[in-house]
Amino acid sequence: MDPERPPRQTILIVDDQEVNTLLVETILASQGYEIISASDGERALELVAARPPDLILLDIIMPGMNGFDVCARLKEDERTRLIPIVMVTSLSDLQDRIRGIEAGADDFLTKPFRSAELIARVRSLLKLKQFTDELEDAEDVLCALALSVEAKDTCTDGHCERLSLYSVALGRSLGLSREQLKALHRGGYLHDIGKIAVAESILNKKTGLTDEEWQIIREHPIIGERICKPLKSLKLILPIIRHHHERWDGGGYPDGLKGQEIPLLARMIRVVDIYDALVTARPYKPPLEPSKVFSTMRQTSEKGSCDPRLMEQFIDLLQSGKTLVGWEKVRPRRP
Repeated sequence: MDPERPPRQTILIVDDQEVNTLLVETILASQGYEIISASDGERALELVAARPPDLILLDIIMPGMNGFDVCARLKEDERTRLIPIVMVTSLSDLQDRIRGIEAGADDFLTKPFRSAELIARVRSLLKLKQFTDELEDAEDVLCALALSVEAKDTCTDGHCERLSLYSVALGRSLGLSREQLKALHRGGYLHDIGKIAVAESILNKKTGLTDEEWQIIREHPIIGERICKPLKSLKLILPIIRHHHERWDGGGYPDGLKGQEIPLLARMIRVVDIYDALVTARPYKPPLEPSKVFSTMRQTSEKGSCDPRLMEQFIDLLQSGKTLVGWEKVRPRRP
């Protein structure tokens, strides 16, 4: 393959009628697309799992699993929900279209259709898919950057991964939405990305920081927010990045927010960050003895460092041993 030539975009046709599949394949293959096909819903799901296509043309009326069910399954899965799905059908009833929309369909094509209409809709949705992929690539670059920042600190290996894990588990215990859980996952990775502006000599200093060095440290939430702000998809993560060092008593930074003024997701990251700091070694201290962890967490909370209700919720979660439960259901691919 020519390294300078982009790979062909792949379209999956799902239809139990071979004549329909051949017709669509003939039209789209002439446009340079790579075509794969499935004659039923189960086979379609297998193909998508093995190699996610760029777009799916999905018939509604099929034996076994119908198009509505296939669409719903794909849109519920974190790994496949962004694949555009066009439902191709001879049904014109409004209720059928509503059902398709509820299943997550991105567009509809009514049989019989014209070649020009099919090509136009496919091109439009593939262009949108390309923009989405580029957006995900940009987010992955930021997450990779955040991990490189973590690597600058010799004592925080795995810190981002742990904060993502713990905060998502805490969020699930509170019944937060999928979007909020995703924000916590990404926030765990990106919360300290502003430390890219902090010298390693400060991050790894074994003695107390000077006033000037503290001022540099206190700027990293603002810098992190500035780095991530251009990506609109990170809108829910920005409050985490800016406010994860705010204190419940108002003595934190950078804005001195107090109590409920601090965004919920930032308060949650604050709680799990305190726990991780206690149980891991830092340049200035060894890890805390396990027997003292929970009492120290409560003392820290009582001194106004974090939301006391969230601290108690997290302690209960840790004691139950359920910090990993449900993690795989919200965790996107690791950057």
